[in-house]
Amino acid sequence: MKLTALASGAALLPMGAEVHGQTKPATPVRPAFPGGERADPSWQRTWDAALAVLAGNVKTVPKFERPVLVEGSVYPGIWLECGPHEGLVYGTLASCVVAQDGSPSSLQIARNNHMAFFALQRPVGHESAGQLPAAIKMSDVGYGQIQMVVPIAATAWELSQLTDDDELLVTAYAACSRWDAWLREFRDTRKTGLVEGFCTYDTGHDNSPRWTGIPNQCPSADARNCPQIATMPRLCPDLSATVYGGRIALSHMATALGKPGEADRWRADAETIRHLIIDRLYDPKDAAFYDLDAQNNFVRVRSDVNSRVFGEHVLNPVKDKAIVDAVWTRQLHNPKAFWAPYPLTSVAMDDPTFVRPIPRNSWGGASQALTALRAPRWMPYYGKQAEMNHMMQQWCEAIMRHTEFRQQMDPLTGEFTQADPSGYSPAALVFLDYARRLSASPAKMTSTP
Repeated sequence: MKLTALASGAALLPMGAEVHGQTKPATPVRPAFPGGERADPSWQRTWDAALAVLAGNVKTVPKFERPVLVEGSVYPGIWLECGPHEGLVYGTLASCVVAQDGSPSSLQIARNNHMAFFALQRPVGHESAGQLPAAIKMSDVGYGQIQMVVPIAATAWELSQLTDDDELLVTAYAACSRWDAWLREFRDTRKTGLVEGFCTYDTGHDNSPRWTGIPNQCPSADARNCPQIATMPRLCPDLSATVYGGRIALSHMATALGKPGEADRWRADAETIRHLIIDRLYDPKDAAFYDLDAQNNFVRVRSDVNSRVFGEHVLNPVKDKAIVDAVWTRQLHNPKAFWAPYPLTSVAMDDPTFVRPIPRNSWGGASQALTALRAPRWMPYYGKQAEMNHMMQQWCEAIMRHTEFRQQMDPLTGEFTQADPSGYSPAALVFLDYARRLSASPAKMTSTP
């Protein structure tokens, strides 16, 4: 009855409501850093610095009254592809973060990083009703691309379970259902059942050879508009995987809300797009997932599209084992491709388009903090815990070297690109999340590459 009442009034829910069932820790919890009593002091120093970066990146953005965790460094705002996920990870660190009196807790910040997007969703009656903003920045709110990676439905579902937050659950279910409907209407113009990419920013792959020759943003800064280019629009594995993951989350939400019929429909729709991704966008010859352009040609750039497909568990570890093993062996864990000394690269090192030297903000080869932050969402699921332990050690070592938190690093040397200032939230979250995970499994910390 409680959920029914909430569902009927979801549009009226307060965007800044308190997170349910949480208490502030009296003292922050610190992990047992590697080395025990003889631990390198760099662990503690970097841990404290990372927490300080995140505290400094809690800000209020225009058109939403509650503080959020912004991207930081040169990115003053939150983006749909990563803001909700970063909020979720920050929320899971609640026992390690002590908010000052009167300041929001990390779990409240996590909630706000979701509610901001729901609050600014295009309303019923708008010509683009149901569209979520791609970015909520200090300067403006942007709707010129879809820019999604980790599905907001999935992170909202996980956060609602973590905090027993029925209001978040109801609000997220309504908003994400409308977002899915918008994507069906405006991003399936070829009627394939897959999700189409119209511009570079749709996937957040700035300066990636994947999108060479394609505009960064949609024409007229309207995500419904595809540029008049013969090869556009493209069917995109990662965008389609995001929708798949969102539909799985929506099925869980529907079940929790007592809507079994809707849960069944979401699961069926998820399974449909899952099969389409595999059937149409996977090339067994290369053991890679690719965009399929409007002329039905693969865009053969081996990018982190592959890890994004893994990220939403599109491939079943049992039923699709042959594909999982092929992509893992030939691409993701291949030291000539993505498994660099500091993994994972954004474009395979043996791909002809791999960019060297690495410029700033480049998804053309650099190992990105966002990719590292997403790795725990899929590597243990596919039984790659030992390899993830190695990856976590490498990232922590690279960050501790200078106690800085930057966007990307050279995958061969572990040196971070210096063009932009430190203070990047995803890198701080990577360190905190990785250090905590490593401390929980010390026996596995000597795993080999």
